[in-house]
Amino acid sequence: MAEAPAPKPDEPTTPIQELWATARDASHPEVWGVTLADPATHVPSQIVLQKYLNANDGDVVKARDQLTKTLEWRAKTKPLELVKKSYSKAKFDGLGYVTRYFAESEEKAIEDPATKEVFTWNIYGGVKSIEETFGDLNEFIEWRVALMELAVQELSLSTATVPITAESDPYKMLQVHDYKSISFLRAPPAVKAASKETISVFAMAYPELLKEKFFVNVPVIMGFMYGFMKLFVAAKTIKKFHPMSNGGNLAREFADSKVAALGEKLPAEYGGKGADLKTQGTGPSIE
Repeated sequence: MAEAPAPKPDEPTTPIQELWATARDASHPEVWGVTLADPATHVPSQIVLQKYLNANDGDVVKARDQLTKTLEWRAKTKPLELVKKSYSKAKFDGLGYVTRYFAESEEKAIEDPATKEVFTWNIYGGVKSIEETFGDLNEFIEWRVALMELAVQELSLSTATVPITAESDPYKMLQVHDYKSISFLRAPPAVKAASKETISVFAMAYPELLKEKFFVNVPVIMGFMYGFMKLFVAAKTIKKFHPMSNGGNLAREFADSKVAALGEKLPAEYGGKGADLKTQGTGPSIE
């Protein structure tokens, strides 16, 4: 029986090489600040492409489709440019922050990314005017994408040196949504539209970047958020979501982190001993 012909050098032979072939054929070369290259020799690209495989449980066809949609969306939306923009202080001041914490140092975190924790904070209870913040859906999404891109930058994917697998991936962030003092008892149409669009876009364009998500100071009425999430977010991702009625208990959740006493580094209102978010956090430029 004749042996099957050996694949040509330029033919994809593994799932991740198939994704690389898809990326090569696309007009846009970048995802999350990484200019995609051959994952066999470029660790940052291996991480990005493996995340798309992981998000789709190894299904190459689904991963290729999601990667293609992401590349098309990034070409159209230009997220890296959104980070450089300034946003309305009246609409977005105090609503979003990124914080980072190290077990040792930033240099050590390059060698061992598990020694760094990155948080994004969405302070929805700080919304002063629903119509101002959520009324222009495109503007809200641009601001929200800018916040996410800042957090992704803190994962340092473009300089990463440690490849990931289906079982091990330390390049993920923690997210906190705070609804304390929220100014509405029912979800207005503008809020529902913004929530639906954000969840849909992020499920497509930012797979496998979430370690855990905490919803703190959650009023019962906010249950509508979970309805949207179940429509757009994979079941395995939903398991990472943790609603908490008292945000002061958040610091207790991180005993297993490689960053020692991580909970103590959080702001006092979340049970820690650290400075407030405005002091220790960064966010999209506002003016």
